[in-house]
Amino acid sequence: MQHIKTMLKITGEAAVVLPDNVLFEGGAGEEVRKQLLKTTELHTILRLPTGIFYAPGVKANVLFFNNKPASKEAWTKDIWFYDYRTNIHHTPKKRVMTVQHLEEFIKLYNPDNLNKRKETWSEDPSTGSGSEGRWRKYSYEEIMARDKTSLEIFWIKDKSLTDLDNLPDPDILANEIIDNLESGLNSFREIMETINGNEK
Repeated sequence: MQHIKTMLKITGEAAVVLPDNVLFEGGAGEEVRKQLLKTTELHTILRLPTGIFYAPGVKANVLFFNNKPASKEAWTKDIWFYDYRTNIHHTPKKRVMTVQHLEEFIKLYNPDNLNKRKETWSEDPSTGSGSEGRWRKYSYEEIMARDKTSLEIFWIKDKSLTDLDNLPDPDILANEIIDNLESGLNSFREIMETINGNEK
């Protein structure tokens, strides 16, 4: 992420695909997020299902930002999130993700005028609960107040956790379990390679 930013012109624009852990890990990850919010206009995050860009089981996000010149004030004012993950299921063979699945996001993104976007999510004042809208914004102040400046944000209720009568097909569930197990095994293999490499 830092490398991409340094390669951009002052007015350059970028869309970067990153795994979930980049959005919430502490330490250096938190500092990178704070600097990104301050030195660029991070305006949009697209949350994607598992296995789209990375190994099976790895959740991906696309971060859209505009590079900016040095400033005392943070350039990021609002971050718009589109959740194309919660209650969405794709498989490599039966339900492949296509550009048609992102038509709503493309329309709402409104690249010609980022300041004229409208949320599809809304809160019901009488109940305090929100709608199922997938497009929602958070202010810079709200993000900075979050633990570790985490950008891992979700607000739509995961139906698979609450509605046992409406679970995805067994083959989708089985594939997701396999994907998660394979992702975990790959992570352990990487750790072992690092450990073995350090011992030599």
